[in-house]
Amino acid sequence: MTTVLLILIGVFLFSFIIFAHEFGHFITAKASGIKVNEFALGMGPKIFSFGKGETKYSLRLFPIGGFCAMEGEDEDSEDERAFGNKSVWKRMIVVVAGAIMNMIVGLLFVAILLSQKDVFVTTTIAKFTENSATQAAGLEAGDEFYSIDGYRIHNDRDLSFALSLADPQSVDLVVRRGGEKLTFENVRFNTVEEDGKELLALDFYVYSEKKTFFSFLGRVFSETVSLVRMVWTSLIGLVTGRFGLKDVAGPVGAAQAISQAASIGLESGLGAAINNILLMMAVITVNLGIVNLLPLPALDGGRFLFLLIEAIRGKPISPKYEGWVHAAGFILLIGLMVLITFNDLVRIFTGKGLGG
Repeated sequence: MTTVLLILIGVFLFSFIIFAHEFGHFITAKASGIKVNEFALGMGPKIFSFGKGETKYSLRLFPIGGFCAMEGEDEDSEDERAFGNKSVWKRMIVVVAGAIMNMIVGLLFVAILLSQKDVFVTTTIAKFTENSATQAAGLEAGDEFYSIDGYRIHNDRDLSFALSLADPQSVDLVVRRGGEKLTFENVRFNTVEEDGKELLALDFYVYSEKKTFFSFLGRVFSETVSLVRMVWTSLIGLVTGRFGLKDVAGPVGAAQAISQAASIGLESGLGAAINNILLMMAVITVNLGIVNLLPLPALDGGRFLFLLIEAIRGKPISPKYEGWVHAAGFILLIGLMVLITFNDLVRIFTGKGLGG
């Protein structure tokens, strides 16, 4: 029963992230004088709807998306308040507002998490464990991590992420020592086995620093940027083949991950469960914002690209051709969502995704 409840909470929270994205489009459209015909949360058949002013608000059956339907967004309209009849810069703002809202929500979640800490973890080595591989390689207490396998380290989240991706048998480390950068190549870490996988074993401790108002603000932005970098690194990994389809999660997988994070957190108490959920939500909302800004058809980034071309040319590309591009992109996007959702379900029932 608890598992079902946590999955439902995960679905609800994922829907909240979608709502924030679409609300970004909605609020900037209203502020720009664009007529909004419908604001919907979810996709598919309507569960219920109501009208207020010129806009219909609806809740739909499948919690895998949402939309803000603006007059003249995908077709010609004579209405002076239609999306297509507004200046190009106003349309640009509306198009990117969803992703920006996701970034703002991500900042908020990170701020909530960091506000609970009394001190912040640094990336400077304090001491080593017994039989430490990094100490044997030549690292010393006081060394500050600069990069791991070329991945720049700015905070402890970067440090954890880089180490989680590293091959324990060969890690390239760059540290700062006394104002100089020192490189240690092909460092071989000790390993631990977890769920049948060989993972790198941490063999050092780092210093902590006192939290101040300004260090708090700096950390909020720094850690949010780290989440963005994690997303981009993961996307590049998918393109280059470092990660496979088995590593990709969609709405169902995201809901499962949130519920699992909550379940693990419940072992330490309700507060830990909530914090795990907030961290997962921060990663997902930043992910959604970044992916939507990619210059691909049917995504916000694709629409922004067409608007940018219009701004440069001084006239729009033929709506017919743009419509074809977005329609083709939408079909591919739906196909990808179906594949990823199927992959999520296979992972849930078999423990492995497609190609796992």
